[in-house]
Formats: sequence, C-alpha cells, structure tokens
Amino acid sequence: MRGLNGQSLSGRSSLVLTSAGTVVLVGTVLFAAGCSTGGTGLRDGGPARTESVARNTQPTAAPSGPVAPGHSPAAGTANPLKKVDPVALLKADPKVSAEIKRDLKPCTGKEYPVDVSYGKITGSSVVDIVVNVLSCADALGRGSYVYRSDGGKYENVFADEQPPVYAEIDRGDLVVSKPVYGKSDALSYPSGEDVITYRWNGEKFAEQDRVHSEYSNVGDGGAQPAPAVSQKN
Repeated sequence: MRGLNGQSLSGRSSLVLTSAGTVVLVGTVLFAAGCSTGGTGLRDGGPARTESVARNTQPTAAPSGPVAPGHSPAAGTANPLKKVDPVALLKADPKVSAEIKRDLKPCTGKEYPVDVSYGKITGSSVVDIVVNVLSCADALGRGSYVYRSDGGKYENVFADEQPPVYAEIDRGDLVVSKPVYGKSDALSYPSGEDVITYRWNGEKFAEQDRVHSEYSNVGDGGAQPAPAVSQKN
C-alpha cells in the first residue's frame, strides 16, 4: 500500500512534482474511476506502489450545463477540478505538528513527499482533500490529514500523526491503514496491519469499522494474511 511499503522515494520511474502553488504530473498517470466498487473518489490501492512522491489523484468535475436527452457529454469537455497546493496547506495548518512542518522539505529538487487525493467524504458540495505526508528515506506515511471546504477556505477535520499511517478514500468513507511491525520485521514486510474505516457523522469522522490482520512470513518475505481477523461494526 502506498506510503507503507518502506521503499525510498528517490529515483523512481513516475513522478508527480509538487511545488508552491503548482502540481505537475510527469510520467505515467493512472486514471481509475474508484478503485473499489462504487467509489466516490480515486483511490490508489492494491500492492505496494513504486511511484515517486506527491501523487495527485482527483475525480473529474461534472459538466456545468444540462445535457440533452439521449446525449452524453463529449469526452474531455468536463470542467477540471481546481487543485490546491498541499504543501502550503500543511504549512499554514496549526493542527499539523511542528515536527512534520520542519521536516516537510523536497526529497530531491522540488519533489515533496506528499500524496494528495480529491473526493467527497464529508457530505460537502465541494470535494474534500486527503493529504498524506511520507518520509523521503523509506516512503513510510508520517501523517494523514483531511481538509473540508468551509466558506472558501479549507478546514482540517481529521489528522493522524502516529506513523506509519496512510489514508485513502473508499466508497465515500475514509480508510486509514497502519502496518504493525515486530522487532525483527523488515519495513517492507510487517507482521500485521490495522485498517480503520471512518465515516463522517455531520460534525466529525467517527470510527465505523476496524480490521486487524496478522501475516505469516512465507519464504523470502512472502507475507500472507492469517485467517484470524477481528472486526468492529
């Protein structure tokens, strides 16, 4: 999973560069309308990814005008979603710790260790923003944040700064993944993982579900989920 794979952010093949006021996509960009069935935002899920930092995923905005019956809007005519500068957002946020702000520097050149996703998870008419801050050395998630539009500005409505952590949008919910490491575990192969699902209750995110998986080390780091799984409904 992105931000949990323990791989360096330097020297990767696909780059998404984030600098003050600018987000530029370089290399291969994958567009998937909700990685999970019925998703409301774009989610980078599945096996550990090898892209570089500051990946930016976003849904396409709906057409602004009515569509004639029996006709579909032409491809590429939808209005693009307005992006934000995640680095500036984090640095101006009083809820982000001083340590995260101090260490929030480019890994190489102007490449910040930041992943950004856009999607609706708080019931607002404006898309919400999920920001993950990674470490340059091993690409582990150091902090996850959710920003909700409020009167033209973005408000921090969720923060988790207990690493390793990575937040994603899944079918209108906020899903936070936390690998669990034993004393002898390599960064790429944790002993287990906690996956926590949060749902917006109108005022804040409340825990909806929690799944804990334990992995058995098979062969050379071939971790496989153990049958025992605990859930919280």
